[in-house]
Amino acid sequence: MRLTWLGHSGFRMEIGDQVLLVDPWLTGNPVFPEDRRADAIEGATHLLVSHGHGDHSADALALSRELDIPVVGIYDLMSHWEATEGVSVIGFNKGGTVQLGDVTVTMVNACHSSTIAGENGPAAAGSEAGFMISHGGRTIYFSGDTDIMADMEWMGDLHKPEIGLLCAGGHFTMDMARASYAAKKYFDFKTVVPCHYKTFPLLEQSAGAMVDALPGVDIVEAEIMVPFSL
Repeated sequence: MRLTWLGHSGFRMEIGDQVLLVDPWLTGNPVFPEDRRADAIEGATHLLVSHGHGDHSADALALSRELDIPVVGIYDLMSHWEATEGVSVIGFNKGGTVQLGDVTVTMVNACHSSTIAGENGPAAAGSEAGFMISHGGRTIYFSGDTDIMADMEWMGDLHKPEIGLLCAGGHFTMDMARASYAAKKYFDFKTVVPCHYKTFPLLEQSAGAMVDALPGVDIVEAEIMVPFSL
């Protein structure tokens, strides 16, 4: 599989027969190079959205229309977009699994919040979530935005992900220390890719604390729009 970090929490995943864009925030993302947009979205088959906040969902509708591909996420938000925006969607819920080509995606819990912009301020957008993304006997855990949860114990035991794409910037999510604690206590990752950091000065700017905290784990400090294989 080949992954490309799009900055913040966005990833391009070339996995199995799919090209998944996960939380692709491109427009207005201060760290995403606008001149690489075409490369980021080329050949995409599905859009996965973990929750409604704009730094995760802002480009979903436009990309769905432009690429003529479905948005995949929590049933409430997907149903709303299908009814009001006319886009193609695949809505499911926590504990549910969908098959995207030969890739299996299971929605799991996260601990955060989820809203979209409404006429009178923020409007509820279903619930925040993470994803277990599996192909060929390997599983990636995409945490979405979350804090440490006791749920991570059974998630690690049941799904046994070998790769963790973990929010780790602090302030809005786990920081590097908390993400490292979760990785060590609840999972047996071979590889961890930190995300949701370096985007703004408010967030952590270095993964050094994670590298120090997880000896023996391959910490991939990804560069934006530089693909890497796992």
